[in-house]
Amino acid sequence: MLRLFWRLAKALRAAVLRLLALPREAAAVLADRAYLLRAMLIILPVALVAAFVVPNIILVVTPSIGAWAIRPAPGPIDKGDLVMFTLSHPVAGPRPVSVTKYALCLPGDRLTMVETPSREAPHEWTGHYYCNDVLLGVSLSRAMNGIKLEHFRWHGRIPPGRIYVGSHHPRGFDSRYFGLVPVARLTRMERLL
Repeated sequence: MLRLFWRLAKALRAAVLRLLALPREAAAVLADRAYLLRAMLIILPVALVAAFVVPNIILVVTPSIGAWAIRPAPGPIDKGDLVMFTLSHPVAGPRPVSVTKYALCLPGDRLTMVETPSREAPHEWTGHYYCNDVLLGVSLSRAMNGIKLEHFRWHGRIPPGRIYVGSHHPRGFDSRYFGLVPVARLTRMERLL
């Protein structure tokens, strides 16, 4: 134990000595004006580009869509486009969260939900969602943590100003549970990575 303490003390001393030497090293670099000018010619353009590009990039932390990084893309929303919006729902947590999904069924499309008995939980039901007779996904009766999930019930044309959003991930939390989303709340996005 004493040996471990001694090694830790030596490492801490070396780190402190290195930090104390930094101002001297920085002064030596700043004294060489040609070196400083070359460094600034490289650093400033890179910093300017980063200042404009980085704030528009959003990292995605969910496996439900096939993207790691996205950015806003102005224009009308079409079927299959990535969209971002703020979601307030008890399953999503106590605070509103930013969510990215695909626009899967648009205004005027026929959205049909067919209920069937759940395979995972006896005496419970799931919903199969179809847009113009194409299967979008199947709702689950329970979340991974065991919470009972209520699925969205709908049959008919999607009204103007509303969109069904989702993903092809079987456990994705999307319109199967919280319903149609107003177009005005959606921001069209494009995939970068």
